[in-house]
Amino acid sequence: MHLPASPPWTAVIPMRAGSRGLPNKNLLPLAGKPLFWHTLLQAQQAGASQAWITTDIERLELPPALTLPVQVLARPASLATHDTPMLPVLLHLLANTPVAGTLVLLQPTSPLRQSSDIEQALALHQRGEYDLVMTVTHADSGVLKWGQLQGERFVPLGSPEMCFANRQSLPPVVKPNGAVYVFNAEWLRQHQSLATPRSGVVVMPAQRSQDIDNAQDMADCEAWLSSASNPTHS
Repeated sequence: MHLPASPPWTAVIPMRAGSRGLPNKNLLPLAGKPLFWHTLLQAQQAGASQAWITTDIERLELPPALTLPVQVLARPASLATHDTPMLPVLLHLLANTPVAGTLVLLQPTSPLRQSSDIEQALALHQRGEYDLVMTVTHADSGVLKWGQLQGERFVPLGSPEMCFANRQSLPPVVKPNGAVYVFNAEWLRQHQSLATPRSGVVVMPAQRSQDIDNAQDMADCEAWLSSASNPTHS
């Protein structure tokens, strides 16, 4: 599929030193190189003009083959806890760097994304119909039969009719996989939130939507990358 050339864009790569499930996971080797290198190289292949890493890690070694300009923003400890949301991390970056224009948030814990996923998300965002474009993967439609509790009241997640529908008749459901988020720096500065009803999506297959949180996740990604069925395997 031929995609139109995108305007200059900045890759934003957030990474913490700590992790409850897998300490120092962003620096651990995956398929022969540190986990975060995969994301840097994907950004370069997809045509990023520069990358900003926001991190509390004091020293980073970059890939020898990397030609992409990379700058590092030291992240304060208060923004590097296990429960720190992504929004304040991004706002800290915007407040302390000159980044502007199109930003692409790429989390190192999604190493199975491909440069084509980034390119498709950029192309969709470039059309101007969406404030934010993110990658998603298909999920179980059965969640539409679920609901929330408000005291003793059941509040359906979907329409009340879906609670009693056959699973086969439910509409498709997708969920964000955390691999790619595209938005404009000025929009985020003004909006102060990533939440918007104008969100577009690019669907990624489930097998490439792995998010690394523990050692088993890392092993699963290693197996996929080494598999002969992997289209990027060489």
